[in-house]
This record gives sequence, C-alpha cells and structure tokens, in this order.
Amino acid sequence: MQITFLGTGTSQGVPVIGCHCPVCRSVDYRDKRLRVAVHVQVAGKSIVIDSGPDFRQQMLRERIEQLDALVFTHEHKDHTAGLDDIRSYNFLQQRDMPLYAEPRVLNQLRQEFAYIFAENKYPGVPRVKTIPITSDTEVFLVEGVPFQPIRALHYRLPVLGYRIGDFTYITDANYLTEEALTQVRGSRVIVLNALRHEKHISHFSLPEALELLEDLAPEQAYLTHISHQLGLHHEVEATLPDFVRLAYDGLQIMLD
Repeated sequence: MQITFLGTGTSQGVPVIGCHCPVCRSVDYRDKRLRVAVHVQVAGKSIVIDSGPDFRQQMLRERIEQLDALVFTHEHKDHTAGLDDIRSYNFLQQRDMPLYAEPRVLNQLRQEFAYIFAENKYPGVPRVKTIPITSDTEVFLVEGVPFQPIRALHYRLPVLGYRIGDFTYITDANYLTEEALTQVRGSRVIVLNALRHEKHISHFSLPEALELLEDLAPEQAYLTHISHQLGLHHEVEATLPDFVRLAYDGLQIMLD
C-alpha cells in the first residue's frame, strides 16, 4: 500500500489569504498546505479520500492518471468542492466515477452539484455512480478493497475515518467513540488531525492528538489538517515524540 498526502491543511489552506505570520511567509515547502486529502494505492486500485477545492492541482502534482473511486469523510466544502474535476477521469477511463459516502453526504452532493445529478444532463458534466455507506461499523468494499469505517464527531457532525488494512486515516474530528477506538487499535500507521496548540470546538488540538496517539500506540503516526496557528513545520516536528511526524503535502509512505 502506498499513501500520498495530497493536502494537509485546513479549510483555508496555508498560507492564509492576507496573513503575514511566520508560517504563511515561510519558504519551507512543508509549510505550504493545500486542503486535506489522501491518495491510496492498494491491490492495484487508485482511491482518493476527499476531493477538496485543490483536487485538480493535487492530482496534477502527483501525476495520478488513474482514479478508481472517491471516498468522502463528510460533506464540508473543503472536502467536496473539487468533485467537478473528475470529468478528466471520466474521459480517460470511459466509466462513471464511483462515489462512496454516507447517505447524508450524498444528498448534500446532489444539492451542491445538482447539474451532475440532473435527469437531463448538459453534455460533458461529470458522470458518477453513488454507493451509500449505510453502516458506521461494518466493513464495506471500495472497488474490492476492504474499508473499515471509523465513527468520529466533528463537533456535533458525524464524520467517518477509515481503516484500510494496517492504515487508519481520521481527519476533521475531536471525538472518537469507544467502539471506534477499538477499531483503530492495532493499526501500524495512524493519521490524525491536529489543528493547533489551543483547544478547538471541532478538531483535536496538538496535545489532544498526542494523548490519543500515545494510548493507541501505532508504530508510526502522522498529523494532518494543520493550520498556520500550529507553527513552523521544522519547529513543531522537533518537539514531537519519536513515533509522531507532521505530514506535509506530497509526503508518501509505504506499508508492506
């Protein structure tokens, strides 16, 4: 399995428009963060989790010429706004793009991208096939690849993380149920959101994320959905436990 971090930033990205803080003015490429998403290559399949507003740029940067499915964590715009750009894959692959999401999320996509789902479609609009995720506990298949849904809360909004083999990915969350923690436990690699140092209403802070990761004890952990408030990449990473790293855009990790 190969995991590529397509984006590791917040809904505003980093740098933030109009901000002159040290992080937003940094020339370190690791401090340049597009909206959060990951690409998973496993069992011959190419799968992206979340298509935010930077989706086109991310796919071009990583030269991803095959895409077998999109899987969504939740319906916020920084995770869905790039959906229109699957058109190129429709053309290249001559097939509808499978979209996996909870029914609530699919309904939101139907509202925000009404032209995609119209009965009489305009020529050239994206072609999709919707597959609802109907359980937050049972494993489902994404084009033959087993995904274990992980229930989390993003303040009061239910969101999904996913475990794929020994890899678990959780973003936009600040609470995991006991059942979810059991499902995550034993993962060799865990990706978890850590927005900033201070407590936040809907995201884990850095201290909260580290406390949770110490308990889950993966071989390796990566932090994502990082805001400019967290600090400069090289300074923050120097303070982390040995098994925890800050993710950055373009980072690739391999699992046997």
